[in-house]
Amino acid sequence: MSPLPELMVDRWADRADTAAVGRAVYWHILLGDHADVRDLAALARMRLAGFGGLHFTPDEWLHITTASAGPRDKFSDAQLAEIAETAAEMLSGFEPVTVNLGKILYHPQAIMLALRPAEALEPVRAAVARATGPAATNGGVASPWIPHATIAYSTASQPAAPLIAALGTELPSRTVTIKSVSLVIQWGPEQTWDWEQVNTIEFSSTKANDGGQDR
Repeated sequence: MSPLPELMVDRWADRADTAAVGRAVYWHILLGDHADVRDLAALARMRLAGFGGLHFTPDEWLHITTASAGPRDKFSDAQLAEIAETAAEMLSGFEPVTVNLGKILYHPQAIMLALRPAEALEPVRAAVARATGPAATNGGVASPWIPHATIAYSTASQPAAPLIAALGTELPSRTVTIKSVSLVIQWGPEQTWDWEQVNTIEFSSTKANDGGQDR
């Protein structure tokens, strides 16, 4: 994600991201209930309000993609429950993690908030990836994992410099305590945000809390 991009591009221009193929299971750290994260996202939206070609993440689904489990059709309800229970066992005794947000990361396809220190959440990523099995990936993110919350996705080709000038590379620093990780089904194309929170693992707990039912 460095150096800064010269050109923003349409994230979905070359993706077969339709409802027919967009049924996937992910591990996400959900941030929508953190007022400080919502405030940073709102500030970013305000500074970028004069630009087109951006699709902003809804407050409800602000998140850190932690691992991709794979297509929904690969898993039965029982298998998803087993994966969540295994992850809960692996995270048993893991304490909530306090991280800092404010640094802005730029990618040709997205604008993001970095979480620092990045390594603080690595045990969570490793646990859910191991619990999921060989199919798990870091959500398509190259190694090393860079935990981040996407503020906006690019939907057009345009110079990046004006957006960077408007938003900057740092927002006011905020501290957030991460207390859980969730298994989420994304039922349709990314930009429709048709998500279902299936299980949530609270840190320091050995139980996975059922967050919804399959469709």
